[in-house]
Amino acid sequence: MREITAEEVSKLYDCIRELSEYHNKTSLNFGGYYPLNPFEKTLESFEAALRKKESCIAVIEIENRIIGFCKVDINGENGKLDYLLVKEEFRGKGFGKELMDWAMLLFDQNNVQHIEVKVVDGNPTIHLYEKYGFKMKSHILGIESFPSPVDSEDQDYDNT
Repeated sequence: MREITAEEVSKLYDCIRELSEYHNKTSLNFGGYYPLNPFEKTLESFEAALRKKESCIAVIEIENRIIGFCKVDINGENGKLDYLLVKEEFRGKGFGKELMDWAMLLFDQNNVQHIEVKVVDGNPTIHLYEKYGFKMKSHILGIESFPSPVDSEDQDYDNT
């Protein structure tokens, strides 16, 4: 495992493409909506964050092929586990744990007190994060298309 530089970010293209495909398969409510941004735009944001030293990205390689990566953001006491992916054929071999251990060590070395990770609803990877002590903090509801307005007489707003 090693950290990559901003100049190497383009090597993550296949990984983020596979992550989008995985999210489309596992998402309970938004299958087919991924990627939310074009892959090139995501990679540009990774590169910019590395250059500004707002993020770190570690990769795991086998025979010079990236088979997984983890991106973390650190801002003072706040940390974000932004991306973690191990390619499907390499899952269940401890690579996710290796990436998580790297991320948690980095957070510890930078005195991060608050760590956030967002998980697509339906993604079984949530269990990996729970093993590290992460707990449900909030539910974020989303909408990707705007349905027809609902007749207000049909709504019972007291049950929110």
